[in-house]
Amino acid sequence: MSSLRVVFAGTPEFAASSLAALLESQHQVVAAYTQPDRPAGRGRKLTPSPVKRLALEHGLPVYQPESLKASDAQATLDALDADVMVVVAYGLLLPQAVLDIPRLGCLNVHASLLPRWRGAAPIQRAIEAGDSVSGVTIMQMDAGLDTGDMLFEVRTPITDQTTGGDLHDRLALQGANALVQVLDKLETGRITASPQPADGVTYAAKLTKAEAELDFSQPAEQLVRTIHAFNPWPVAWCALDDDRLRLLKASVEPGEQPPTAPGMLLEHGEDHLRIACGAEGRQVLCVSRAQLPGGKALPARELLNARQTRLIPGTRLGQNTHSGASS
Repeated sequence: MSSLRVVFAGTPEFAASSLAALLESQHQVVAAYTQPDRPAGRGRKLTPSPVKRLALEHGLPVYQPESLKASDAQATLDALDADVMVVVAYGLLLPQAVLDIPRLGCLNVHASLLPRWRGAAPIQRAIEAGDSVSGVTIMQMDAGLDTGDMLFEVRTPITDQTTGGDLHDRLALQGANALVQVLDKLETGRITASPQPADGVTYAAKLTKAEAELDFSQPAEQLVRTIHAFNPWPVAWCALDDDRLRLLKASVEPGEQPPTAPGMLLEHGEDHLRIACGAEGRQVLCVSRAQLPGGKALPARELLNARQTRLIPGTRLGQNTHSGASS
């Protein structure tokens, strides 16, 4: 079986999983492209991406152009004489001139079952929407946003307890394995591409911190999906007096309760916080893992034991007031 010369383009941990798999495969990774170093942490120190760190550990040349539209950037890529360019969560749009440079074109590892959830945040949007299945699509890139013909697909279930972190890690591994399989077949022509279906197109908008604030008038099922989708980032939260309570794991309590103000902290369960939610607060959201201001993320049982005075039944979450009531 022949070996392909591969240029890899990616930035976050999800992409680093695919690069790691390529480095262990028979194929020759000749260079890595990644986003320029960005400020991170409290000190705002310039920090290399996970892909850059892994590439340097393996002695790969690393390129970090601000854009691939310039002729000199395209000439540099052309000089690498790659058979194929693999793109995984790179963060830059590839112009047609770049797509045409590698002999076998450019492949993308996308964390959804296309054409559903094209765009920036497919993992989180699938959980938030209540999808029962997700997956990875390997596609032949074209100039559109995740519109290229599909080469390979892997599926995986989403349960009512799947978090964004859980699905990210699973799809990163599955996507990396699928990528190597596709490259193994690509050179010998043992794989064919299929156009994406015209129906079922949805777009996964980029995540923002602003949308992580919970609205307890929403149904409990939607709140659970949002909490899990946004774990570990941007993390769902609600106001607790003048601070923020971050919610990480939750479930829906069966049945209805008497009308209550949405966001009211009810009598605690044995190992979870109970929060009134939905229309007229008739539903109950059970939070099993949360994080108080200045503290660590902990199971609710430990939070109640350590800081119970901050989580008194009758406290109205989601606004900067305390009801003074107790139930």
